[in-house]
Amino acid sequence: MSAALQPIREACERHGIEPTPTLLVASVADQRMAECRQIAGWDFAEERRLVISTSRYGIGQAEHSNNTPLGLHRIAEKIGGDSPAGSVFESREIVGTVAELPKAPIAHRILWLDGLEPGFNRGGDVDTHARYVYIHGVGDETTLGQPASSGCLHLAAADLLPFFDRTPSGTLLWITKGPLGQEGRNTERELLTAHGRP
Repeated sequence: MSAALQPIREACERHGIEPTPTLLVASVADQRMAECRQIAGWDFAEERRLVISTSRYGIGQAEHSNNTPLGLHRIAEKIGGDSPAGSVFESREIVGTVAELPKAPIAHRILWLDGLEPGFNRGGDVDTHARYVYIHGVGDETTLGQPASSGCLHLAAADLLPFFDRTPSGTLLWITKGPLGQEGRNTERELLTAHGRP
């Protein structure tokens, strides 16, 4: 696993970011998110994979696009930890329950993402945090495993609730277009191009 993380390491070193004890890698191609545990330095072991849904509108960085952003992120804020499972959120406030709103677009828990690459997913009109991109649950889980969101990463409640509890704020997340095991093969080229390098 660690060799495949080289592009992530390069992105972190480019921006002066140290690895976190858990590293998350979300694959748009696979519709899966890997949780990797740090052994030492940049030596990580994959512990589990969770089924996700990324955007039905594809990948991209721009505000108002409803695309899932690529690149290096961190979990900036965790919302809903003291709320009952099944809570439904609107503007990060509880407005009901999944029992009442079975098609709820945001449910259970919210982990708000922050882009870490200025000009690519941070700042200006490409700012992941300002775009309100989250990891969160949904009322209707039948679409998990296929692109179905409006830019966020969806998780099933059975995965989201324990994930929320074990994942601290600040945890790094790499979102890649390619399959797991090829974490930077596609996006590294895109990131370099976005930063003005061939």
